[in-house]
Amino acid sequence: MRGERLVDVLVVGAGPAGLATAAGLAAAGVGEVEVVDRERQAGGVPRHCAHGGFGLLGTTGPQFAERCVAAAVGTGAVLRTGVTVTAWAAPLTLDTTSPRGLERITARAVVLATGARERPRAARLVPGTRPAGVFTTGELQQAVHLHHQHIGTRAVVVGAEPVSFAALDTLRRAGVAVAALVTEHPRHQAPRVRALEARLRRGVPVLTDATVAELLGRGRLSGVRLRHRDGRTAYVPCDAVVFTGDFVPDHELARRGGLSMDPGTRGPAVDGAFRTDARGVFAVGNVLHAAEPAHTVVCEGALAAAAVRDYLADGDWPPASVPLRVTAPLAWIAPNRLTRDEPGCGFTLRTTEFVPRPALMITQDGRTLHHARLRRPAVPNRPFRVAGAWVARVDAGGGPVRVSLG
Repeated sequence: MRGERLVDVLVVGAGPAGLATAAGLAAAGVGEVEVVDRERQAGGVPRHCAHGGFGLLGTTGPQFAERCVAAAVGTGAVLRTGVTVTAWAAPLTLDTTSPRGLERITARAVVLATGARERPRAARLVPGTRPAGVFTTGELQQAVHLHHQHIGTRAVVVGAEPVSFAALDTLRRAGVAVAALVTEHPRHQAPRVRALEARLRRGVPVLTDATVAELLGRGRLSGVRLRHRDGRTAYVPCDAVVFTGDFVPDHELARRGGLSMDPGTRGPAVDGAFRTDARGVFAVGNVLHAAEPAHTVVCEGALAAAAVRDYLADGDWPPASVPLRVTAPLAWIAPNRLTRDEPGCGFTLRTTEFVPRPALMITQDGRTLHHARLRRPAVPNRPFRVAGAWVARVDAGGGPVRVSLG
């Protein structure tokens, strides 16, 4: 072991959520705040998202990432890149490795902000050959914007949610024609104007109720075989395919730490103050709910900083929590542990089906805690949020709180 060090707060992950948390803590003067990240450059996913939409006045992803880094460093947080956390040596002690060697870091509080990733072709169990030309959105954006690599001439985009249309923009910038967007759902999940722009101005069709059944080609992708819901198949020639969406939390470190995981989000279970079930360990950002926009996780980071600061000041940690469970067609809800703390950003939910006139029902032991009809349809792959005023009516000694969508 190269050495052992003590810090006040160790933040794992230098994306927008981790940097916002570190900036808030350092600005509050809690002591030594250190952020570690395995990437060579801090800023997270926005670093290779060249499109606008990150904040006001058309801020691009790289500009947004630079501002997040500057805010953290400017308040006094220590930022170390190229540092990989390999194991938990104790509840608040982490082993790391970097070009400088091995190191053990003990903190008064640990914040996991490890983010999320898209599931690649292999994890989606798409059969066929293993040709070149297969990407996720993140791989595509890095190849185009960071490494300036050749992508191909004609692509198929798998998915029709907002990130899928971001992939469409990246392909267009790279000079790649797009044959189609393919989604298993009965319609796209992006804002209507976005889909109309792609179809009418760019001539890109959205093929609904369809999945990629097989990748074809030797050496280089030559095409994909689609299967429609009614059993029909079709062949689409292309030399690139981009698998978009289907995000999962980067939760390996949380699992190795023995934290309780939520079956819906597949990330660590947390309460409204971002506390896990391990004393002194917090989690924030897309490791909790893959995947929300950068400005959302920055808001969470600021709230998490306040929660960590309070813990460092008084050492208070709720002894127990009430689990929060969803029923189909809801996929998950975050936060998903209930204590006395109402989440500052409210609760985020996702559905697996289109629900045109959704009515939300929240109950505990047969008692209604909250009932409301939502103003907008519930759409897969797009979040909707519910305020948490009803948390005060939860019985701390009762059974799980259940959330349903009618």
